[in-house]
Amino acid sequence: MSENSQTAFGPATGVGSLPGDDAREAVKTATGTFEDFPFLPELPARGPGADMIGRTAGMLVELYARVEPSGWRLGDRPGRDTKRARAWLGEDLDALEEFTQGYQGPLKVQAVGPWTLAAALELRGGEAVLSDPGACRDLAASLAEGLRLHLAEIRRRVPGARPVLQLDEPSLTAVLRGQVRSASGYRTHRAVDRQLVEAALREVAGAQSGGDPVVVHSCAPDVPFALLRRAGFAGISFDFSLLTERDDDAIGEAAESGTRLLAGVVPGTDTALSDPAGSVMGVRTLWRRLGLRPELLAEAVTVTPSCGLAGASPAYARRALAQCVRAARSLADNPE
Repeated sequence: MSENSQTAFGPATGVGSLPGDDAREAVKTATGTFEDFPFLPELPARGPGADMIGRTAGMLVELYARVEPSGWRLGDRPGRDTKRARAWLGEDLDALEEFTQGYQGPLKVQAVGPWTLAAALELRGGEAVLSDPGACRDLAASLAEGLRLHLAEIRRRVPGARPVLQLDEPSLTAVLRGQVRSASGYRTHRAVDRQLVEAALREVAGAQSGGDPVVVHSCAPDVPFALLRRAGFAGISFDFSLLTERDDDAIGEAAESGTRLLAGVVPGTDTALSDPAGSVMGVRTLWRRLGLRPELLAEAVTVTPSCGLAGASPAYARRALAQCVRAARSLADNPE
């Protein structure tokens, strides 16, 4: 693994969402806990526009969305929902700028990827964007341009940061398998060709500049590791508890090729936490099963919660993030 790929990530970080509605408190927690790899938190408890779909919809360029009873729907002009989403993002960026004075290093920011967004956003008629290939292309292009602007703003506000863009794609497997339900619920949308999926992911990942990495996150089962590696992502973030032995080869190939594994090993909802070594015991076991070098562990793995922490209590969320840091330290100190 190259020196650049080692320094592009930290040993532990969060996934994205946190509980509560106080941007300053959330950013203070995220930056104070992860001194080597902070992240920009999302606070969906604030309401529509702070949820993952609405937040990313607010970043789109020349496409606008509003809240309908059925969800987020594309419209002709920016309305109050778009303005609210952008205002909350601005509030988050103000807090990030405040708590990262003088910071230098990787900084993770999240946005919904093109295929989960296409599955969630509705066209004017009420059907998902996913139903229209042309609309999917337009959405990917709009998202790519919006993310370019967003990342430029991150770099302006935190000049020492090396942004790591995370695309959240929990619906990707369903898109590939034709399992996304239509508006009526009586049928599913046709599976999207894997080459088209890969092309759109590459286009949106191209919003990142200067060689800074892009990762994909999915807390759904059956993450398509091989496809994501072909699409050129520098890292893959996943719920470790959902892995099966079918994933072994893909995980081994990813680790040996230098793809960063952001392993979600700390539960995302309130539960009793084991000791830090216990949290990463499964990672060590997998490493031994794959016959990978123990010293590769700290270079290849970033420890995270299993998914976002929006559904956790504030006290548990803080403990879970701190557990990630301690578990990563355990992994580095005792790789065997």
